[in-house]
Amino acid sequence: MRVLPILAAIFLSASPGAAQTPCGGSFAGFVQDLKAEAMAKGHASATVEKFFASVRQDGKVLAADRKQGVFQMDFTAFARRLISSGRLNTGRAKAREYAHVFDEIEQRYGVSRGVLLAFWAFETDYGGFQGNFNTLNALVTLAHDCRRPHLFRPQIFAALELYEQGDFSPTKTTGAWAGEIGMVQMLPKDIIENGVDGDGDGHVRLKTSAPDALMSGAKMLSHLGWRAGEPWLQEVVLPTDLDWSKTGLETQKTAADWAALGVKPRQGALTDGLPASVIIPQGRFGPAFLAYPNFRVYFEWNQSFTYVLTAAYFATRLEGAPVFEPGNPEPGLSGDQMKALQTKLAERGYDVGGIDGILGAGTRAAVRDIQAKLGLPVDGWPTAALLGRL
Repeated sequence: MRVLPILAAIFLSASPGAAQTPCGGSFAGFVQDLKAEAMAKGHASATVEKFFASVRQDGKVLAADRKQGVFQMDFTAFARRLISSGRLNTGRAKAREYAHVFDEIEQRYGVSRGVLLAFWAFETDYGGFQGNFNTLNALVTLAHDCRRPHLFRPQIFAALELYEQGDFSPTKTTGAWAGEIGMVQMLPKDIIENGVDGDGDGHVRLKTSAPDALMSGAKMLSHLGWRAGEPWLQEVVLPTDLDWSKTGLETQKTAADWAALGVKPRQGALTDGLPASVIIPQGRFGPAFLAYPNFRVYFEWNQSFTYVLTAAYFATRLEGAPVFEPGNPEPGLSGDQMKALQTKLAERGYDVGGIDGILGAGTRAAVRDIQAKLGLPVDGWPTAALLGRL
């Protein structure tokens, strides 16, 4: 999971692990339980007391956690909002400034520079907006909240480990409202597992050192399964008679198979020999892309389909791809209409992941299934006509 402090939204829903993780109750009592667990893990009592001495519950963190309206935007609107000429120009300048770092990253981890530049841009505007939430307060507040305690509780003890190493301050370390730190926004546990001293000063400083942040981000992507030297996304042109039920991440074919079905690259050539999926974020009349295996790694960083696709597309732009062709998609649903659709789908037994007005993975899957049952083109794009049919 990764978050944009600029947009203040997080996309990990509750999972069964939440039920087994202690949460809620008195905040003071919750902190005492954390202290007891920390000491049970072998941390010195004096260190634990000092680490938790200033911790406070932060209501602004909880407010940010529940604010997700920007992700009700469709892909085209979202991409146009995030990808500006300024971000493109700055990204290209950063690519030149840190060319030696990116060269080393590509050699060591096989992660293309456009991928890291896009994350750097979207997460913190190249380090300019890293968030000003007290990180420890944010982590403890979110662990105490019972929405995703299984995610945040382990991060507290990782932050304690960083504190013992001299790389975390309970009072001074700040970042995003969800506890991520630095230019590419990494949680404490990720820093421990994947932090890299990219500038050779003996410390991993993700807030102030671009080489450290970029190297660490690359190592984490590699750890998550990034395949060295392979593409991740490519814009394509689709035939009008394509079997739309074959689109979506559920179906994979080789580039040669897709080409046989009439799928053509908008620029360059398809990469044969790799499994790939055709994704159409706004239905059969909107933009279209071929997603290669590396595209799926993005979902280990952030679970919002719209964010993932936009970040992956921006990475291709930074490496020379043209502006995508938006097509002429059917108008999408408003937030209230989407909630109405989700309600109707939930009433029919579909797991839409919550009535939140956001076209997430669960809602897309339900839309595709109901489209098939109604004899409609199965493109996963909900419209007013579909809502009317339900």
